[in-house]
Amino acid sequence: MSYKITVLPGDGIGPEITKEAVKLLDAVGETYGHNFEFQYADIGGVAVDKQGTPLPEQTVQHCESCDAILLGAVGGPKWDDETPDRKPETGLLGIRKQLNLFANLRPAIVYDSLLDASSLKRDVLDGADLLIVRELTGGLYFGKPRERREGEHGLEVIDTLHYTEAEIERIIRKAFDLARLRNKQLTSVDKANVLENSRLWREVANRVAADYPDVELSHMLVDNAAMQLVNDPKQFDTIVTENMFGDILSDIASMITGSLGMLPSASLSADGPGLYEPVHGSAPDIAGQNIANPLATLASCAMLLRYSLHLKEEADAVEEAILKTLREGYRTGDIAAIGEATVSTSEMGDIVCQQILSASIKQSQ
Repeated sequence: MSYKITVLPGDGIGPEITKEAVKLLDAVGETYGHNFEFQYADIGGVAVDKQGTPLPEQTVQHCESCDAILLGAVGGPKWDDETPDRKPETGLLGIRKQLNLFANLRPAIVYDSLLDASSLKRDVLDGADLLIVRELTGGLYFGKPRERREGEHGLEVIDTLHYTEAEIERIIRKAFDLARLRNKQLTSVDKANVLENSRLWREVANRVAADYPDVELSHMLVDNAAMQLVNDPKQFDTIVTENMFGDILSDIASMITGSLGMLPSASLSADGPGLYEPVHGSAPDIAGQNIANPLATLASCAMLLRYSLHLKEEADAVEEAILKTLREGYRTGDIAAIGEATVSTSEMGDIVCQQILSASIKQSQ
């Protein structure tokens, strides 16, 4: 089979980590008889520098015409003084909106070989495996009006939290569907004791739950959810929440895995190509040094194979290759213990690729 993948390297460490992802997909193609055709486009700060906009129209066209999108990272202090329409993050928000990528999937899995990489206790972490389903195209990040104006006491600002019932229902149904594939437990996170938006969210969740009698639904306020994620992450299976809450909670979940460098993500629409990216940012302080952790991006490739290309065996193989690499003791600096030997970005990519190729050789013997 042949698949077209749009690669958006972006800023900072983005080009380095997406290079390893392309290398991994080529190894998967060689092993399983697929052909991956890669087309590259600009997004974020690099697009501002080259084309004067964080989301060029050609980038949108490339993304609309492919099977899946692989994104590195966007942003950095270089563009802090740009106007809002030229900020790199505007390009990321824009492509999500253009492609209607309303469902953001962020798994947080504790690898047994990385139990000591987190600041949390081993007995708290051991066995934790959860999925955060974040609504991605509504809420405060997209609500209007959004303005800054002179008020009686100086400047005042307005940001608007806006959702429709239909937007809430589609993300909650997606979360129920995903929970059904896991351990059939769904926690809906809101702030229903304060926000009218959250009260509607909870009403919709309760209504939709009637269509999923095999899935257990519970509700949790977002401040309690943040506390429980670090206190007892094993209590969670699937979490669904709105845009800003999901953004914050998924970063908190990085404490479970030991590093943001371990967290992949998928952004999905009802139809059309999905977008896959690591949760971490562009890390401009280490860009170009070949020391970034590519594992979140490689794990994002597994999600790409699973959710967009429906290649379950290949996705399983990538996840197993990452697990085996970690069990054999290979570490980048962010997940290494003090004094532990480390490998570079490209070396880690090579090792994971070799796991894929070696497994294929063993199976054929």
